[in-house]
Amino acid sequence: MAHAPRKPAGPSPQRRELYFFTLYRVLEAALLALVAFSPAGGYLLEIRQPAVLQSIVVLYMVAAIALLVAGYRSDLSPSRQTAIGLGIDILVAAAVLATTSGSQGGVALLLLFNVGAGALILPQKAGLGFAGAASAVVLVDSLYLRALGLQDVRPLAESVMFSVTYLATAVLCELLSRQVLESQALAEQRGEELANQAEINELVIRRIRTGILVVDGDHQVRVCNEAAWALLGKPSPDRRQLSDIALPLHRSLQAWRQGRGEIPKAMTLGEGAPEVLPRFVSLSLTNNLFLIFLEDSRVFSDRAEELTLATLGRLSASIAHEIRNPLAAIMYSVQLLEESTDLPEGDQRLLEIIHTQCQRMNGIVQDILGLARRERSQPESVDIGQFARKFVDEYRASHPLETDILQAVSERSVLAMADPRHLHQVLTILVQNALTYGRLPGEPAKVTVAVRSAPPGTPPELNVIDRGPGIPAAVASQIFTPFYTTSEHGTGLGLYIAQQLCEANQCTLSYQPVPGGGSCFRIILPPGMTLMQDEASPGRLNLA
Repeated sequence: MAHAPRKPAGPSPQRRELYFFTLYRVLEAALLALVAFSPAGGYLLEIRQPAVLQSIVVLYMVAAIALLVAGYRSDLSPSRQTAIGLGIDILVAAAVLATTSGSQGGVALLLLFNVGAGALILPQKAGLGFAGAASAVVLVDSLYLRALGLQDVRPLAESVMFSVTYLATAVLCELLSRQVLESQALAEQRGEELANQAEINELVIRRIRTGILVVDGDHQVRVCNEAAWALLGKPSPDRRQLSDIALPLHRSLQAWRQGRGEIPKAMTLGEGAPEVLPRFVSLSLTNNLFLIFLEDSRVFSDRAEELTLATLGRLSASIAHEIRNPLAAIMYSVQLLEESTDLPEGDQRLLEIIHTQCQRMNGIVQDILGLARRERSQPESVDIGQFARKFVDEYRASHPLETDILQAVSERSVLAMADPRHLHQVLTILVQNALTYGRLPGEPAKVTVAVRSAPPGTPPELNVIDRGPGIPAAVASQIFTPFYTTSEHGTGLGLYIAQQLCEANQCTLSYQPVPGGGSCFRIILPPGMTLMQDEASPGRLNLA
């Protein structure tokens, strides 16, 4: 799913309000021009100085058009443009009142809208200031005419009424503007939160390992995340019909919609895709949208195996603990019998068999208990080249090899993150297996602990290689299964324990067949804090 590009932000509310205000000013100037230049204007206003009024109206028309254009092109803020325009409106109103006589009603009503619109855009103090200026204009005009003693003096009550109306309108419009701005800010905040939540949901849906499909009533695919696309066999994006993409899933959805009560079965939906188990959910009461979850059946198998192994591990640890005490008594009794000097040779042979099997059983008990109480790993930066050489030296000193060959190969120091105790235990298991099973008949074992110098950006490797017969492909897939063994003397726990220890250290242990015969158990480790490199090229491990 691609992220939809965000739409560019439109003009701010103040810009829109300013546009309508300036447009109204142009219409206002046109109306005054009609009064000033039309013969019918005398019926609306008593014009005392026609030429002066016409000049004022022409200038006002030019200013109104200029302010309208400036609203688009000027870098001035809406508040400044509004203040300039409202100041011009009040001056023009004062000039028109000075050149006319009679009632103030027409001009005062036109100015009322300007005062209210200005209060919506301007800050509170500025809006009240311009409202006070407009009130002063109508009051001063009325008092001025009264002082001149003109017969057609405008009623003082009318002027006072308009003055109070200007101030009240400014206050009400400012309160309305504040509520609108708060509501808009809250709406923008909620919109941004919803957009962020939508992006988070989209990212989660894209990255989740469960396949998710949204299908409409016609079984057209509306949404498909990356996991579902892979589980469907990576179909072409042009294919939208579910029956064209995955016919078994289409039929299963049809059966579910018809309420047949059939339990969806695991199915393969694409070439090379794993088996999946579908689950269906209706997203609407009208059954027009359906959500399909595609679960990789291997996940269920892995979970079941983990639960089985965990239960088996706890049970085995409990049994091993109960066996340990009687086993110790048996081994102690065998040691006492071995000290006897009058045992027949046949009984002596039986004691050797008992002693050998007790040791084998004790090894199994130790492995099980060690696996059950495995300590948390404490990784640290380890020079695995030096570690491998030291391990080989210690192993040679504590385990007589006779004709067998055990060597460490490391061209240079390589740092990796691992718990040294766990790494030592893993190498012990792998080397013991290689020396025991990695030999050709009649020949000594040849085992190499090789460190691969990792190029920058790649993890380091630690390999245990033998030149034995190798492991058949049918067996190689099961060698890490607990209690699986092909040897009469093996426990089937060694490689399983080694793999668990590697996983506890964020390492991976895998088996690699060696060309020409032999086996390679490869440990891929996390790189250390720094990788010491010299001018030599990275070492290469040749398995041929």
